[in-house]
Amino acid sequence: GYNLKITDMQAAVGLAQMDHLEDFIAARRRNFDLLTQVFREFEDVFILPEATPNSEPSWFGYPLTLRENVGFQREELTQYFDEMKIGTRLLFGGNLLRQPYMKGRNYRVVGDLTNADIVTERTFWIGVFPGLDASHIEYVGDTVRAFLANRPSR
Repeated sequence: GYNLKITDMQAAVGLAQMDHLEDFIAARRRNFDLLTQVFREFEDVFILPEATPNSEPSWFGYPLTLRENVGFQREELTQYFDEMKIGTRLLFGGNLLRQPYMKGRNYRVVGDLTNADIVTERTFWIGVFPGLDASHIEYVGDTVRAFLANRPSR
């Protein structure tokens, strides 16, 4: 018989996916660019992501940070997105010193960690999955518009 372990199967799937890699990267970049066009309308509400100079990322997601004093909390918007079937995730980092694991540990802090706190409190991301098309991105824009229409004036 054959000794096919799951790692062998995963390798086979991974190798097959390599044939699509350039298309996946192009689609993620396209979706990132389309989301940027959508969210430019809302730059008074969101800090938009930018690539590091001289880089060409294959974006994992579209990170958004709420500006100060926008009149609502991140959780209100992410809950609304969830109700509207738009997936969101919190950014994996932020101020790691706030994590329960860090209680009672020795560490050194340089600076006041203001930006890390901003990420912890006001940042989330939405996907740039290659299977999204322009109509999905347009739906995101319509959803943000509807959410903000029910808020105090910007």
